[in-house]
Amino acid sequence: QVQLVESGGASVQAGGSLRLSCVASGSFYNSYAMAWFRQSPGKEREGVAIINSDGSSRYTDFVKDRFIISRDYSKNTMYLQMNSLKPEDTAMYYCAADGPFYGTWADPGLFAYWGQGTQVTVSS
Repeated sequence: QVQLVESGGASVQAGGSLRLSCVASGSFYNSYAMAWFRQSPGKEREGVAIINSDGSSRYTDFVKDRFIISRDYSKNTMYLQMNSLKPEDTAMYYCAADGPFYGTWADPGLFAYWGQGTQVTVSS
């Protein structure tokens, strides 16, 4: 089994920054892709960013140029640096692992392993 634990969520004002972390343990392989998803009440879970084991990353349009995904392989940890936060970024942020995925990736159904989520709230 793979365990994923997110941290770093908080309440911030619009324009602020946060860094989320996701630590992987258990039967985790560095060959897995790791990704961030988010979900707001009443909305479907949506992909935010993904990073594969070779370091290649992709972002959805609504966070491009504001968020940066990174990964520390020695610590089995993934990060999401979130800058210029907007109220519409308010959501529960989830860490996911599986793959790798070099094509379609933003479908939550592709990922077998999930964390419990960390809440990000951005006020105007």
